Amino acid sequence: MEGMAAERAAPERKRLNRENRHEQLLDVAREMIRSQGTESFTLARLAEAAGVTKPVAYDHFGDRSRVFVELYLAFEKRRLETLDEALDDVSPTLSDVAEVVAAAYIDCYVIEGRELSDVIAALSGSPELDAIRRRTVEEYLIRCREALTPFAGTLGEASLWAIVGAGDGLGRAVTERQIRAADACRVLTRVVTAVAAPTAGIEQETADIDKEKDT
Repeated sequence: MEGMAAERAAPERKRLNRENRHEQLLDVAREMIRSQGTESFTLARLAEAAGVTKPVAYDHFGDRSRVFVELYLAFEKRRLETLDEALDDVSPTLSDVAEVVAAAYIDCYVIEGRELSDVIAALSGSPELDAIRRRTVEEYLIRCREALTPFAGTLGEASLWAIVGAGDGLGRAVTERQIRAADACRVLTRVVTAVAAPTAGIEQETADIDKEKDT
């Protein structure tokens, strides 16, 4: 009787469609990596934490590297969406645009926290990650160019990459608690402003660099 009562009392496993199950698994994976890192992460442990069988987890991802790739893609998607939303409401002044570009960049690092750094480290040396990062950075730079061109005119590739380089460095320092997010935003705002309103010397230097790349 006790066994039958326990069976009746056991919660029924929630059934989700494939898309919702996939999102649930990614959410659980993100929390696991945030609290435990990537070293002990396996699809078997993901399945257990998500309350599904191992075949379900393997059917969705194949191996653990695919989980990391999808988490990174989700981060890049949110970063673009955050920037687009911020630019939709900003006043058309250089100071305000530079501030929202910087804040959107740093905020994504704050939201993702430790798991982003762990995912990137786990995929270090992966050709797939390298290809994804090149593509997503190019998409982000297109957004930055569109937002800053009204103030700067033609922006060289070196100037745009300065935003990404500074943003990544400051973002990592924030997630490692070496600096405050507010300070990172303030410094990155200065970088973006300098890129969009360069001195003649910087403009010439950027043009020379771009010319060397083309030859």
